[in-house]
Amino acid sequence: MAHTILYYDCFSGVSGDMNLGAMIDLGVKSEDLERELSKLGIDGYRLEIFKDERKGITGTRVIVHTEEAGHLPEAVEHTHEHHHHRGLTEIKKIITDSQLSATVKHRAIAIFERLGLAEAKVHGVPVEQVHFHEVGAIDAIVDIVGAAICLDLLAVDRVECSEVRLGGGTVRAAHGLLPVPAPATAEILRDVPVRSGPVDKELTTPTGAAIVRTLAEAFDNGLTMSVQAVGYGIGGNDNEVANVLRVFLGQSEAARVPRGNPESGDYLQLETNIDDMLPEDYDYVVERLFELGAQDVWLTPIIMKKTRPAITLSCLCSESRRDACIDVLLSETSSLGVRVSGVSRPALERSSVAVDCTYGTVRVKIAYKGGAVLKVKPEYEDCRELAQQHGVTVQAVRTAALNAYHSSPTNQSNTNEVTP
Repeated sequence: MAHTILYYDCFSGVSGDMNLGAMIDLGVKSEDLERELSKLGIDGYRLEIFKDERKGITGTRVIVHTEEAGHLPEAVEHTHEHHHHRGLTEIKKIITDSQLSATVKHRAIAIFERLGLAEAKVHGVPVEQVHFHEVGAIDAIVDIVGAAICLDLLAVDRVECSEVRLGGGTVRAAHGLLPVPAPATAEILRDVPVRSGPVDKELTTPTGAAIVRTLAEAFDNGLTMSVQAVGYGIGGNDNEVANVLRVFLGQSEAARVPRGNPESGDYLQLETNIDDMLPEDYDYVVERLFELGAQDVWLTPIIMKKTRPAITLSCLCSESRRDACIDVLLSETSSLGVRVSGVSRPALERSSVAVDCTYGTVRVKIAYKGGAVLKVKPEYEDCRELAQQHGVTVQAVRTAALNAYHSSPTNQSNTNEVTP
């Protein structure tokens, strides 16, 4: 079974507006993007979308015009000139309270979380005290949520990325001139292959870095796919090297497993014992760990010294998510330390398809081995949402989704087990 792969070719860096342009150039319909963005329930912005070119390469340019401060190109996004600032909590509430799908919410919040942690580390403050300035303004919310929306509209299973070109020279910020990459960008791209140049300008912005760092599961310089489409996102500068973000969309063999459905492999298990934390605080910690890309999080009741009842909070994550998850465990719990160990996790190959049933569209998760489908399960959140809309039970929607899946000629064979 093939999977849909999105590959970022960051030969000239990456920014939020270039990413939106590349997605639209790749095939995302602008009206679909704007329809989904309207579910945020915010106004005061307008998208300008048009064809443009850099060094003979034609692509799509996207400009987010805002009422509150005019448009601020992302190339100078950390000059902190927006008048309206938003903290991470406010941004997450806007996204959480929206009518966007659960997958889009998860990805968008994870990108903002990564930005927040980077800013907090650079400035030496708790993440709750970070105000995103321009990143929290409308244009960047549109860039980041738009990135998550486009990934969903393209039905991408996995994201990969080339090494990231940073640019060079300096960039003017609120506190004066800073070296490129800006401190937040450098923090976000830790453990990612990067290269300075090829021009003395900022090529990768904090927003662009956070998007690829959060979404991409692998960073390398090789394409391994059957390419179906190529998109070009045009940037605002006219540099010696084309100011363009190139993206590839294609199919790969089933050995590549979609994001959120980890393949068999080696992971890190982070653990900490806690005996002095309010029970209601665990839910927030678990939520944040999942938003940062943890593969699994669980709580285990234990008895510590002096027969004190306690909880072991465990988190399974990839090496690339290690530091972010540890930061949450140390900053959001009463723990003073975290144990880190390597574990092996055998897993079935997995994929996801969308089916149209009586009540609407439901994503269906499929687990298989050696090409044979072993388990089929409709996504609970989709079933719950449709059940609320139509006034029926979740089980009714689940049954309708399974019937729709099995009625498709391509799904009628090789299914050995169905998860109700």
